[in-house]
Amino acid sequence: MPTPDREAGSNTHHRVELNPTESAQLRDESAAPPELPEQKRADSEDVQSAIESLVRGVGAAHLDNSEQSDFQVRLVKELITAGLKLLPDGRDTGELKLMTAAVKELRYAYRVFGQYPDPHKVTIFGSARTKPDHPDYKSAVEFGKLMAEMGWMVITGAGDGIMKAGHEGPGRQASFGVAIRLPFETTANDVIAGDDKLIHFRYFFTRKLMFLSQAEAVALFPGGFGTLDEAYETLTLVQTGKASMIPIVCVEHPGGTYWHHFDNFVRKSLLEQGMISEDDLHLYKIFQDPAEAAEHIKRFYRNYHSSRYVRDDLVIRLHRRLREEDIAKLAEEFKVLIARGTITSRGPYEVEEDHLELPRLAFTHTRRDFGLVRALIDRINDFDPA
Repeated sequence: MPTPDREAGSNTHHRVELNPTESAQLRDESAAPPELPEQKRADSEDVQSAIESLVRGVGAAHLDNSEQSDFQVRLVKELITAGLKLLPDGRDTGELKLMTAAVKELRYAYRVFGQYPDPHKVTIFGSARTKPDHPDYKSAVEFGKLMAEMGWMVITGAGDGIMKAGHEGPGRQASFGVAIRLPFETTANDVIAGDDKLIHFRYFFTRKLMFLSQAEAVALFPGGFGTLDEAYETLTLVQTGKASMIPIVCVEHPGGTYWHHFDNFVRKSLLEQGMISEDDLHLYKIFQDPAEAAEHIKRFYRNYHSSRYVRDDLVIRLHRRLREEDIAKLAEEFKVLIARGTITSRGPYEVEEDHLELPRLAFTHTRRDFGLVRALIDRINDFDPA
């Protein structure tokens, strides 16, 4: 079973960060009121120099003379600078508490997940009200067990129902709990309660970020408003390219109709009225057999490893190189995704720093039609490697 790797670096995980940018600095703050001339400016030269000295002093053991270290220092400087601007901005106590708690929650959560960088992780969403004798509960137990047998770890909201079932299958050692503090739901299920991998959140938005930023797959089981909110947010982030491309499986018991009705709504009320494109239907798959759902996730990573952007080039990392004739087929079949040029096989770009040993496919992407990008990954996985 997975064990924590306390020496692992933060860049060894499989996922690319959500909505990656060159800098966290806002490019345009013109909509905000001007800063008062008499206030001490957080971005003044002397303050920035003091911040940099502080950052480099505290982080000395983790920094070197590389461009990556300089970039990390700059990001932390921007974080501190933004914090210093809050009081002169006139932010009230409630706003300060929210921002402070959010950053502290995220830092703690990243530290916990950072001890387990290597195992793939699947997030399971579903109802807290599903009873242990319900067939969906049993399907979730089986699904979690199968994923653990493949070496994956499972993330759930740590409550009862489907969340408990998702922990029960893989067991405590292969489970993460991402709990929310609610007045009517304050305890974690007895599988994950007391475990070091149980994280309590005050805010839904920080909790959701960890659900998705740490997962290489999402499994949706029947649930209420919360489950559907999580389902649509996951689909929206992947559809718009704000999250890494991952397999999204909708699972229920044999003979169930929940996801049939969901799919019918998507097709009739969204697709037929032009609110989504037909390619967006590639973003999710429906299963009534947990083994088939687990196998679908496994197959997603048959050839495909991960992806990122280098400027407008979509770089797809592969476990194994494809044949040139198969790459030519991809370029022809998915030419609508290519802004210019074609799909090429290559090594890492100069700016890349992780997974340098893996072969790549790369092309200049139109930055749209992400449902079709999902189909492209399926096609990549159809081919036998060179």
